[in-house]
Amino acid sequence: MWPRRSDSRAGPPASGPSVAARRFRRVDSTGKAGDDALLIGTWNVQGRWSPAHRTTLQRHECDVWLLTEVSDDLELPGYHAYRSAALMASRRRWSAVLTRDPVQQLADPHPASAAIAMDDATYCASILPWRSCGSRAPWVGQRHADKTAAAVSTLDAALPPGPLVWGGDWNHALIGKEYSGSLGGRSAITQLLARRRLRVPTSDLPHQIDGLLSIDHIAVDHDVRVARAERFTAAGLSDHDGYLVETDPTLR
Repeated sequence: MWPRRSDSRAGPPASGPSVAARRFRRVDSTGKAGDDALLIGTWNVQGRWSPAHRTTLQRHECDVWLLTEVSDDLELPGYHAYRSAALMASRRRWSAVLTRDPVQQLADPHPASAAIAMDDATYCASILPWRSCGSRAPWVGQRHADKTAAAVSTLDAALPPGPLVWGGDWNHALIGKEYSGSLGGRSAITQLLARRRLRVPTSDLPHQIDGLLSIDHIAVDHDVRVARAERFTAAGLSDHDGYLVETDPTLR
């Protein structure tokens, strides 16, 4: 496992109930989440940061953000940012997890991932290999499928057992045509999902490019109730749209 990178620029505490308090909520009998439902978001911000990026994140008011391609300039009032140690490019981290309350950052389970422990669950943001990523660090292997399998295996070995929320830019559609990753890479991902008993509510949501399905995902425990999963558009800010999953982790 790789060493954690502490972040000294966490935002001030948010007003209102803590994320921990918001974990103890239920979706009502109609399937609609209450006001305090836990909202998780993922977005590849493409290493950019501007007032428009900040406004986009603030507008969705997520309890947890699983971000990828994160600028070192990113600061979001009311959130604490836990970044991966490794640089993807100059002043750009592979991944970060943002929470409203200070939490325990875990050692990076892979150089392109960041992870935190909150209550009884692990939250992990990851980038997985894309077709043209090459074989330089942090990727291991020659074929794309081999690089994805190696990254997934490293994550599986490093992430703690127990409840897991895993998201980020996986560079794979999970159903239909595979246009960014490989079918072998998809198989490695789905095998990990099965071993960890995770499901992916974002798998059938659209990509920013018409006619394609998302390669950015959020996976939650198979038995957790999901109130909604949706995309938000981010054209002009990133070449990826963002994705939201509203879930009640206490419903098993």
